[in-house]
Amino acid sequence: MIEIENVSRLYGEVAAVSHVSLDVGQSEIAVIVGTSGSGKTTLLRMVNRLVEPSSGTIRINGRDIRDQPAPALRRGIGYALQGHGLFPHRTVAENIATVPALLGWPQTRIRARVDELLSLFHLDPALFRDRMPYELSGGQSQRVGVARALAAEPPVLLMDEPFGALDPIIREKAQDDLAAIQKRYGTTVMLVTHDMDEALRLGTRIGVMDGGRLVQYDRPQAIIAEPATDFVRSLLGAGERALRLLSLTTIEDILEPGDAPGEPVAAALSLRAALSESLWSRRAALPVEKDGRIIGRITRTALEARAAGPL
Repeated sequence: MIEIENVSRLYGEVAAVSHVSLDVGQSEIAVIVGTSGSGKTTLLRMVNRLVEPSSGTIRINGRDIRDQPAPALRRGIGYALQGHGLFPHRTVAENIATVPALLGWPQTRIRARVDELLSLFHLDPALFRDRMPYELSGGQSQRVGVARALAAEPPVLLMDEPFGALDPIIREKAQDDLAAIQKRYGTTVMLVTHDMDEALRLGTRIGVMDGGRLVQYDRPQAIIAEPATDFVRSLLGAGERALRLLSLTTIEDILEPGDAPGEPVAAALSLRAALSESLWSRRAALPVEKDGRIIGRITRTALEARAAGPL
């Protein structure tokens, strides 16, 4: 879907992005992670030509992004950023309708799309459609910003630190909302963050930027198991790799038959949460529940084996 081939961006003699190549497949969430100044935002902004590449090629669906005017390109790409960037003098509905209106959608279609997206983000259309941005909480504003980026049903969504300003509880809910909506629509997402936990939570593939270069691009499990550089290893945290690996998988993936004592845990729970419950309750095995019935158990031995790194 998105092909970035040997792309660089120079500012004078300084390379903000240097010879980066990566592919983002259709319906994938590619998360680009790195510290401030690593080039991750510059790379993202080159995809919709808010920043022009100094060299290299970027294609979307096989078409060079330079084959059409930049404004037309951007209307076909959703863009959400930290702080949401809502127009302060437009209502929530008018903000979400921005791109559909530019594309000439009929009002009945625009209204239906606005209400659909508000409902998907758990914002009652009757209550929120006519509110002004200053009447929203930070979490509500962020959800409206993402809804606006998705309004015209773009096949590609670019997100620049979209949840960085939210508190941890609201941030986790916003991440869950994004994952659910991305899965529903099959949108291809490229998201920039400085937070490795967020990258591992959302990404089907993760790219690590350091000093303008892409130092690793792989599946989350591979990033954790075999970090390519000391910098990648430092982002993961020396004492966190086993727990991060467990956070990528649910109990259902290593369920085994058998009984276990005590309160059951949900099959959709992460292995990390299951290990925490096993240790806290001092139980070597936990019964697992799905749809109101016990379907098996998970053992601490199996959890420890899954957390172990490669030999």
